[in-house]
Amino acid sequence: MATFLKPHLNSHATEDEVVKNPSKTPFWYCAETGVYNSKYPFIKLPEDPFLDVVSFIFSHKHAGFSALVDSTSGISLPYSVFYSMVKSMASSLHQRGVSPGDVVLILLPNSIYFPVILLGVLSLGAIVTTMNPFSSLLEIKKQALDCGVTLAFTTDDRVDKCAALGIPVIGVPESLVSNSNGSQSSGFYELISCDPNWDSSPKISQQDTAAILYSSGTTGTGKGVVLTHANFIAMVQLFVRFEASQYEYLSTENVYLAVVPMFHVYGLSLFVMGLLSLGSTVVVMRKFDADEMVKAIERYGVTHFPTVPPLFMALTRRAKDGTSSSMKSLKQVSCGAAPLNTKSIEEFVRTLPDVDLIQGYGMTESTAIGTRGYNSEKLRNYSSVGLLAPNMQAKVVDWITGSPLPPNCMGELWLCGPGVMKGYLNNSEATKSTIDGNGWLHTGDITYFDEEGYLYVIDRLKEIIKYKGFQIAPADLEAVLVSHPDIVDAAVTGARDEEAGEIPVAFVVKRDGCALSQTDVIDFVCKQVAPYKKIRRVYFKASIPRSAAGKILRKELRNLLTSKL
Repeated sequence: MATFLKPHLNSHATEDEVVKNPSKTPFWYCAETGVYNSKYPFIKLPEDPFLDVVSFIFSHKHAGFSALVDSTSGISLPYSVFYSMVKSMASSLHQRGVSPGDVVLILLPNSIYFPVILLGVLSLGAIVTTMNPFSSLLEIKKQALDCGVTLAFTTDDRVDKCAALGIPVIGVPESLVSNSNGSQSSGFYELISCDPNWDSSPKISQQDTAAILYSSGTTGTGKGVVLTHANFIAMVQLFVRFEASQYEYLSTENVYLAVVPMFHVYGLSLFVMGLLSLGSTVVVMRKFDADEMVKAIERYGVTHFPTVPPLFMALTRRAKDGTSSSMKSLKQVSCGAAPLNTKSIEEFVRTLPDVDLIQGYGMTESTAIGTRGYNSEKLRNYSSVGLLAPNMQAKVVDWITGSPLPPNCMGELWLCGPGVMKGYLNNSEATKSTIDGNGWLHTGDITYFDEEGYLYVIDRLKEIIKYKGFQIAPADLEAVLVSHPDIVDAAVTGARDEEAGEIPVAFVVKRDGCALSQTDVIDFVCKQVAPYKKIRRVYFKASIPRSAAGKILRKELRNLLTSKL
């Protein structure tokens, strides 16, 4: 049976009171201010102004043995070796002249060495910036110039290309192998094998910048999100460590499968930082393969699988195909980065009924802190992204009038708490438009809280389609589309229209061999939505463009529409 969270709500109310009296004015919502407070007790964060996140992670004692395991080779980094490698990395980089404030680029796929590099850099007071390893040379150059990269780590096959940008580059091997003369990785082995005992650790403030991660934010193109050591300390404590404290079993018994990219704040928060403070084991997949995923779950006894929607759906498909017996070790599957549709949730629960399913919400701009799913034996809510994390506050605001809204009313989500970023790099205008004078982060997401404190994400504010004055959330139509038995995946965006302003247009991936037509799709949706919401055009595609985190790339869809006009 699934292992659910033990009750741990705010002392002002019990779980039963929340469930039995939903109509009672909730203690966690203030009607006067419109502020939603976390239902969990406040957690005191470290007050030492000179504390870095690496020291904070390593300060937690545990009995964990294997820290990181390469899923392909099975080679493991025990915690004792891992700690030593991080210190060696820091010492070696210090000897190479890396100083506090220097920016180091990590351009890598998931790797057991990724955490070693990142934590080694942060130990020096230097700053990390990460990128998708499939980024083009032009994209790499743009980010490197924007944040002033002075050193880069990348795979052996990309060393020469990155070196052409005039940045010192260190090649990183794909797995633990013996040193081979002349390989691009020979320098890397030297970095992790030098004397780890050095006494030149700089004094690092909690308010010092730790990372610059790039995000499109609420509007516009990619911007550098400046995150501090204090932000990451809060993330480790309020997101990862707090969630682990809600379970009866020991964290050292948990085995996590790391497929979500470590360069993204979701994977970075879990696999590169938070879980390593708990003594859990992280099994690292360098690249996703559905068959290898199933093998890894069975081979390593994976208990927890953090996913994004495409991975989640792939897991469900494999389980439906008869491989669910290979997943008997799974206790929990969590999903983030983008909301799941109802069809996907129902199929998962039906296929893997004994696995706890939760969703969560966070942003790069909030250091992944936001909400986390909460299921108990009495209350199971799979469609919500969960309850506010400890120490977090929220508002739901009418995006037209700016007025705060009570439970069950949709509006833009605002967040406030210790995870909120320092700001956007060299972009004060974007910072001011995202974080107001009172410290509220305007997320750009349309959401609502129900009367039990659960948050539901409806869509992105900037993705709203405006048809003849009516507002249409693409996610609503996508949920209807994927409920069709012959539709595998779907995405909706707005197309310009002289008369209506915008009209909803659907991109659909249909089941192989079916004879689904545009008219079939339009009629199917029309029967289930208000007239103004109906789909006006349909394009069939082999796949829906999505980011590494599983979010639909609507900009690419709009570009496709432009090319078809």
